[in-house]
Amino acid sequence: MLRRRWLAAALAAVMLAVLAAGCGGGGNKDTVKVRIGEVTRSLFYAPQYVAIAKDMFKKEGLEVELTTTAGGDKTMTALLSGGIDVALVGSETSIYVYQQGSDDPIINFAQLTQTDGTFLVSREEIGDFDWNSLKGKVFLGQRKGGMPQMAGEFTLKKYGIDPQKDLTLIQNVEFANIPAAFASGTGEYVQLFEPQASIMEKEGKGHVIASFGTESGKLPYTVFMAKESYIDKNKDTVQKFTNAVFAAQKWVQDHSAEEIADVVLPFFPDAERDIVVKVIDRYKQQGSYATDPIVDEAEWNNLQDVMESAGELKTRAEHGKLVNNTFAEKVLK
Repeated sequence: MLRRRWLAAALAAVMLAVLAAGCGGGGNKDTVKVRIGEVTRSLFYAPQYVAIAKDMFKKEGLEVELTTTAGGDKTMTALLSGGIDVALVGSETSIYVYQQGSDDPIINFAQLTQTDGTFLVSREEIGDFDWNSLKGKVFLGQRKGGMPQMAGEFTLKKYGIDPQKDLTLIQNVEFANIPAAFASGTGEYVQLFEPQASIMEKEGKGHVIASFGTESGKLPYTVFMAKESYIDKNKDTVQKFTNAVFAAQKWVQDHSAEEIADVVLPFFPDAERDIVVKVIDRYKQQGSYATDPIVDEAEWNNLQDVMESAGELKTRAEHGKLVNNTFAEKVLK
């Protein structure tokens, strides 16, 4: 009898220990893994790195695996093939997939950046810059069909400049090689992302004279997106993901460029802190970081205007077809 009672007590103690292990500590059993593919590693995406570094995803019960997929086409291929669960890429890529008649459309659910992230850099220092001074010059632009190039052309047309006729437009240089091409003497002007623009300034090889982000207006420039089938099957995960994104957005809004830089620097081991601070401050000042995850309909339409102007839009996509704001709206409540 005593032996049976001892065994029962021992079994009860073991069960309590198992239950405690399941409910306490890291809660690994309940953690959901989400594979993110980012189109490039960029300070433009600072809120994403803040969310990772400050355990905002982890607090939502998510374990994120971040991969740099290097290019919009590769990012979308990885998403469509199931190599990643969520893509951080320009919304235009979801529209390109839509134009091809996909049975499982790509849905934008949480916006991260709301302007173009490139700057106009001149080889020579210019005092009072006038966009018309680009006429007749050699302009080293971004890849044709990509959002940076389309935003660049949209801006030029806004100032009455025909990109194909009024200047010599170079757009066949690979994205990663554009800064080196300009530094080696190609072009009189170049369209660059940060931190390359600020590095050019620091090295005395170029001068930032205008912002394409400011000129082209607000756009759903970089957005977290997933296949409709993934969202339908993982609504709770997508909601938790969006919660973490919004927490990071609020943190970025409330903290200085210096504080943000110190959090994201581990993601940029070769970067100089003063450059990182300068870049983040520049993006904050021009409102590039979205303040909430909502993909606004007016911005969505502006994006399609930019694509249409560049001749890259076959069919306009209704906001409701490729955007799901329910997760963003819930976190705002």
